Amino acid sequence: MNQPPFQFGQHIPGYDIPVLNERAVRAGAGMLFLFAIVAFMNAWLTGNFQPTRVFVIAFLLDFTLRIFSNPAFAPSLIVGQWVVRKQQPEYVGAAQKRFAWAIGFALALAMFFLVVINNVIGPVNLIVCSLCLLLLFFETAFGICLGCKVYALFNGKAEHCPGGVCASEPPPGAGGSLSQGVIVLLFAVVIGFTANRLTKHEPVTAQASKPVAVDAAEAERCQVPEFAKAMGHEEKWKLHNNCV
Repeated sequence: MNQPPFQFGQHIPGYDIPVLNERAVRAGAGMLFLFAIVAFMNAWLTGNFQPTRVFVIAFLLDFTLRIFSNPAFAPSLIVGQWVVRKQQPEYVGAAQKRFAWAIGFALALAMFFLVVINNVIGPVNLIVCSLCLLLLFFETAFGICLGCKVYALFNGKAEHCPGGVCASEPPPGAGGSLSQGVIVLLFAVVIGFTANRLTKHEPVTAQASKPVAVDAAEAERCQVPEFAKAMGHEEKWKLHNNCV
């Protein structure tokens, strides 16, 4: 089907506003979350930020096409539409999605400036990246668009929301019973107790290696900043800055 190059949302009979297929949007968010968490954990555990830089560029380009062109041309939504092609479409209002994606675009632009252009490594990156992951996770795991909820605060009640949450009120007990809450709490206690017991085993430490001479400039560069010490992430900071 031919798509206009600058049309945001589809005009579907029976809907008085432009809409988007929530199933395709959610599938696209899931794929982005997968690549985002892989890039994030790779940087966090190994100190290699190259996959993160590549993902940030891809994420920014994808959201630029979503907002400033036609969402039908965004690669993640093209693949998502193909994956869910056999499912019955669930159409949601396009306006709130555009607002939510604008938040994602702003976060991607910030990460592009910090990580790709200026090669900044610090807590700001962690906060921005964690917020992106949170938004993507809620979208793909629960079908909850947090950005759309922010849209509703400024623009009133949104129309055609996923799962019909804008037009319906959940019945009493829809969120579960007290006994179910107790089960979840007991489960968390058992897992927490088990994790505490397992972490009491001291890890095997490697044999100390011979000290390596380090010049004054390198020693100064590898001075751990106060914010990393305050967070208890001295070793991670050294890893991320090749000071291990």
